[in-house]
Amino acid sequence: MPRPEGDDLARMRVDYSPAGPTDESPADRDLTPGDVAEGWLPLVRTWFANAVATAVPEPNAMVLATVDERGHPATRTVLCKKIDADGLTFFTNFESDKGRHLAGHPYASATFLWLPVYRQVTVRGPVVRVPDEETLAYWQTRPRGSRLGAWASQQSRPVAERADLEHALVEAAERYEVDDDIPVPPFWGGFRIVPESVEFWQGRPNRLHNRIRTRLVDGRWIAERLQP
Repeated sequence: MPRPEGDDLARMRVDYSPAGPTDESPADRDLTPGDVAEGWLPLVRTWFANAVATAVPEPNAMVLATVDERGHPATRTVLCKKIDADGLTFFTNFESDKGRHLAGHPYASATFLWLPVYRQVTVRGPVVRVPDEETLAYWQTRPRGSRLGAWASQQSRPVAERADLEHALVEAAERYEVDDDIPVPPFWGGFRIVPESVEFWQGRPNRLHNRIRTRLVDGRWIAERLQP
């Protein structure tokens, strides 16, 4: 993409011209509704695997949108930790902004953006908490520092200085010996977005991008092409 002079945002764009010879390159064939005839999960897994294989930075990062008590939207990036037939799972502090939003309005939208391969996926649907045993299974995969960080951070609340946050981490570390099994905080756990709608996007020249959406209607998934 040519770099415009100064801050000329109006001229900044990618043309998404074909840029590779293989079926898994940005030049892959155009997506059709038939590609999600068997549901959303197989294609999400294929695209995710391709994002990993092509070294897309943090391919499991997704932009999560929630709504606060005033109906105002809020977005932030979180890491998806599980993709399966039940939906997308992520973990957080229940007392954080997103935790409180989801307690009041348990519905969310999440978007994976994989620009190096000209793709994105957006999932929308109701949100449920995952069972405690699922939270524990994930918790046990987290490094010690990440576990202590979950105890130390009062997520989304103001803090005067970074030194205060680092001191809270030290205090958390002092509560547990190196070999201790650090427990899951009672205010921490997992949420799952249960898909009602999944949209697949492919970048194409002239802004004529491919958009294929599959929706759950009367218990079955239907697919349709959307205009870009």
